[in-house]
Amino acid sequence: MSIMSMPEPAAARLTGEAALVARLQAGDDGAYEELVRLHGPAMTAVIRRYLPSESDAHDALQDAFLSAFKAIDRFEGAAGLGTWLHRIAVNAALMKLRTRRRKPETPIEDLLPKFLEDGHRDLAGPAWTPTPDRIAEDEETRHAVREAIRQLPESFRTVLLLRDIEEKSTEETAELLGLTVANVKTRLHRARQALGELLSRRFGKDVP
Repeated sequence: MSIMSMPEPAAARLTGEAALVARLQAGDDGAYEELVRLHGPAMTAVIRRYLPSESDAHDALQDAFLSAFKAIDRFEGAAGLGTWLHRIAVNAALMKLRTRRRKPETPIEDLLPKFLEDGHRDLAGPAWTPTPDRIAEDEETRHAVREAIRQLPESFRTVLLLRDIEEKSTEETAELLGLTVANVKTRLHRARQALGELLSRRFGKDVP
């Protein structure tokens, strides 16, 4: 039964997210506008992690909302609406990556730590080793991490995002990207090394 055909007392009892979902499933145009207004910014932020290009991110966002509108009748609320839309946004970004023309990447070797002949790192200061509390509380640090991730070559950045941000398993990441498990492990290891190097270049001298 849609919210449009519910008795008034029953419809009135639906509030917040449940009411929005019911309106969406009933084809309420205003509900679609509300969904875009409420969840568009978060979905855009997710997509831009994978697609720094403004035009690519815009296209993927439109695809994500179209997918969500088509699938809303199957949304049952096992996960929150925001979580459901987050997954759709990630999938739309990955689809855009697969269908667009691949651009030449900066070799990741340029971003990896350099070592001296004696085996020690060639770094003017100590390696940066952030704590989770520092990342969570310090806006400058969060911004630096986001910027460093954006500098990673796309094929490595995508693996890092899926494994360390989306917390996908190695097997899930391999399936999503059409890679072998071994390839995912190798790319993730190098992406983490490069990310640590980029952050050390920025913060290393400031570490106590």
